[in-house]
Amino acid sequence: MAGRKSKYETTTSMQTWSVAEYIRLSQEDSDNGETKLESNSITSQKEIIQQYIQGQKDLRVYQQYIDDGYSGTDFKRPGFEEMLEDMKKGNINCIIVKDLSRLGRNYIEVGNYIEQIFPLFNIRFIAINDNVDSYKNQTNMNTIMIPFKNLINDEYCRDTSMKIRTALNGRKRKGEFVGAFPAYGYLKSEEDHHQLVIDDEAAKIVRKIFEWRVNDGMGCLAICHKLNDIGVLNPTGYKRKKLKQKYQNYHSNKEDYFWTVSTVRNILKNDIYIGNITQGKRRVKSYKIHKLEPIPEEEWITVENKHEPIIEKELFEKAQNLRKKDTRVQNDGTLSMWAGILKCSDCGKAMHKKTSKNKSGKIYQYYICGTYQKKSHNLCTKHTIKIPELEQAVLRTVQWNINKYADMERVINELEIGNQIKDSKKELQKEKEEEIERIEILKKGLYEDWKNNDLTKEEYISYKNSYNKTIENLKRMIEHIQKENKEEQKKTEEVVKWIDEIKKQKNITKLNKTVIEELIDYIEIKENQKIIIHFKFKGKK
Repeated sequence: MAGRKSKYETTTSMQTWSVAEYIRLSQEDSDNGETKLESNSITSQKEIIQQYIQGQKDLRVYQQYIDDGYSGTDFKRPGFEEMLEDMKKGNINCIIVKDLSRLGRNYIEVGNYIEQIFPLFNIRFIAINDNVDSYKNQTNMNTIMIPFKNLINDEYCRDTSMKIRTALNGRKRKGEFVGAFPAYGYLKSEEDHHQLVIDDEAAKIVRKIFEWRVNDGMGCLAICHKLNDIGVLNPTGYKRKKLKQKYQNYHSNKEDYFWTVSTVRNILKNDIYIGNITQGKRRVKSYKIHKLEPIPEEEWITVENKHEPIIEKELFEKAQNLRKKDTRVQNDGTLSMWAGILKCSDCGKAMHKKTSKNKSGKIYQYYICGTYQKKSHNLCTKHTIKIPELEQAVLRTVQWNINKYADMERVINELEIGNQIKDSKKELQKEKEEEIERIEILKKGLYEDWKNNDLTKEEYISYKNSYNKTIENLKRMIEHIQKENKEEQKKTEEVVKWIDEIKKQKNITKLNKTVIEELIDYIEIKENQKIIIHFKFKGKK
């Protein structure tokens, strides 16, 4: 229109352009093979841009801005942000890229820069391979081709993101490690980076942490203090200083390599130390929004026995049981022998330890109902019991059980009966499986009978549906048998474990935390100071 100035007219009188060469490469550009990687490499982009500039007398390079390893869907890139600052300061008035995808792959954001921001700052924009030049070909800037190419670049990124996610999930389901850095105590195998091997130096510390927690009754804080006192680097410090890894931990200070309670706690609950790989705990919100979000635990991917364990499963399970219980530490940093074991018989809440002094000045300790102590005297009663009386009562009961099952004859009989039941169920399961095979053969013959006119179509459908229903019922029966067998197996394992523990404690004269943890699930304290002991082998009280 006559009289209206072009938005690029303010720069038409300039003899030269101050050029920003913008170069970007991300992991997504190598997903289609080596050819794609080479064509988009930093070196290739530099050569294309420099060759183009050499043929243009009005272009003078101000600076190169490089973002190596940054996604095109996000514009929070150090090189790009530095270039924008120079644009705002007036140091550059021309931006050159190899093609539109190097500027970015976010359709909306790329369009915003090309159509709004660059014209606002009188920036000449050139995308060499896409034949885009906002100064020489202004008409070309208003065609559908540029938005269409940006949309294709956006779609390419979305498709690539989906392929990467699918491929990674496939590896996770196979139990292949796909993270950048393994957990403390492990390294990536030199032969296969998806396989983990033990790092002996760190593994020793991991074993100590579990042993201190389970065997010595130390709390996480006490373990933390002990590791810091003897000068052990925390996992972040170990990876950076010892292994020379470029590991980033945004939850810790840059040079703070001391252990924290949360670090100890995370190690104690990580099943990687018994040979399992659990992955998929977090995911990127979308291919455009790179914010990580947690995934529900039921959706985590766990594959068992994928590498050599650092600790035994039994030790790990004991540590998990301690996590589930009330395990507040004593003044010396260790766990009370009764931590997480005592419950009020009426309200079911944990008993709290108290220290008092009588009139003569003698100090004694006792347990009291947590509800009564902390919430209200109207909600429950005291249920108090002195610690010496508690210890004597539990010790007598444990000794009685040990003597009762000293010969183990009845328990062994229970095992034999259980094995007989299990064998009979296996026979029953085999019969049902053979019956399914027989019906499947009959079902296959139905089609031929129908084609030979030995059956009508209605008869064929009726028989087929009847056979299918029978097979479904048989399969349900097999599932039920398998479930019962698993329960019997679990019961047998409990009995065997009970026998082993009883044998260990045959000559017990004094209680300790190990004895209590091994034999007792929990203890109910009644109002009359009587106790009910629930042993881990069900049925023994």
